[in-house]
Amino acid sequence: MARLLRASVFVAALCFLEAGSIAVAGPLDGRIDAAVDAVEPKVIAWRRDIHQNPELGYQEVRTAKLVADHLTALGYEVKTGVGRTGVVAVLKGGKPGPVVALRADMDALPVKEEVDVPFASKVMATWRGQQVPVMHACGHDAHVAILMGVAEVLASLRPELPGTIKLLFQPAEEGSGDGTPSGATLMVRDGAMQNPKPDAIFGLHVTSAMRVGEISLRAAGLLASSDGLRIEIKGSQTHGAMPWGGVDPIVAAAQVIMALQTIPSRRIDITRSPVVVTIGSIHGGNRGNIIPETVVMEGTIRAHDEEIRLKLHDKIKEVTQATARAAGAEAQVWIGHGYPVTYNNPPLTEWANTVLRRVAGTERVYESPPVMGAEDFSVLAREVPGVFFFLGVTPADKRPGATGMGGAAPNHSPRFFVDDSGLKLGVRALSHLAVDYLGRTK
Repeated sequence: MARLLRASVFVAALCFLEAGSIAVAGPLDGRIDAAVDAVEPKVIAWRRDIHQNPELGYQEVRTAKLVADHLTALGYEVKTGVGRTGVVAVLKGGKPGPVVALRADMDALPVKEEVDVPFASKVMATWRGQQVPVMHACGHDAHVAILMGVAEVLASLRPELPGTIKLLFQPAEEGSGDGTPSGATLMVRDGAMQNPKPDAIFGLHVTSAMRVGEISLRAAGLLASSDGLRIEIKGSQTHGAMPWGGVDPIVAAAQVIMALQTIPSRRIDITRSPVVVTIGSIHGGNRGNIIPETVVMEGTIRAHDEEIRLKLHDKIKEVTQATARAAGAEAQVWIGHGYPVTYNNPPLTEWANTVLRRVAGTERVYESPPVMGAEDFSVLAREVPGVFFFLGVTPADKRPGATGMGGAAPNHSPRFFVDDSGLKLGVRALSHLAVDYLGRTK
């Protein structure tokens, strides 16, 4: 079966390549790299400025203005307020051709920074009704600065570009905290992927799991789907000294939690695709000697295959309700559909791999394992073929580590650190992908 799957991807890639998409060095390569060298100091300055002035989801007013002013000065057609605070910019090249889109997310996280740098964030903002510290703990400041640099590189090549560039600076990839759909969803609703509609979209994400100069990606599922889970277990209140006088929802909840873990291990074929069911929050009762009536649990559901994702939802409801009934309790289950699987179009990924190997060096581009984190780039990649890849930002002399256990602090950590020397490769990678895609022979 594995051979058949690999063969199908190979055949699809061949069809794509035979359409004239082989990524070879183009006539603009030297000019791209020279332009990237020239813009690198600006990219670093932008990144540090945005890092020092982070904004939460749908609050990215300052960042959006910085972006819009820069793109307007470069000659892009700029539209603001897309998906509330998003920015969409279009650059029509000097020759006819396809449309390629590039995306960067702009929002920060409610995290207190612990990195000792001169431009560390001291910002406070409102999150879920509370004042919280804010930090770019996931590298979106780097994404914005990289794409601003790409915008300048591509604008300098405008007369030679055979097609159209579309840039999406997106809000609220991390969510808003109030249940509003993600920034990518609202941008799509506002027409960001239309007029003109891209033929393909590319994006990147910085990571501490790799060193500066390294890139990783994979065809098909790169990042997992992410769905919210809420379970309410209802029992019957009684005194803690007489548990037989009621139905204990806390014991039932404990049994449900353990039963849920049998779904990935016993009910889903994880040799086909990984899944995760995690309960991260449990609340019930307020005294040690009183058994409460209800317990509420919240968690997250992750999958790498859309068919398995839906099957997982059904199994969670079935197992939760049956387990609660066995304990004499009742269970209600709510599953909120979040981000779909971030799916890299296989033929387009094969083509992008050749570009990225040329740009970064073959030995520095790796195949990523499936990642259980999630990204709403997945929403954009459902509209048109897309490719998303990871860019290393851990200093060369430091040990990378996705978990931070003995290595670099992971994304979302208050100690997450971006080595600015890694930004240049991001600018080069997206610039070459865009120009090479426009320059393909039809």
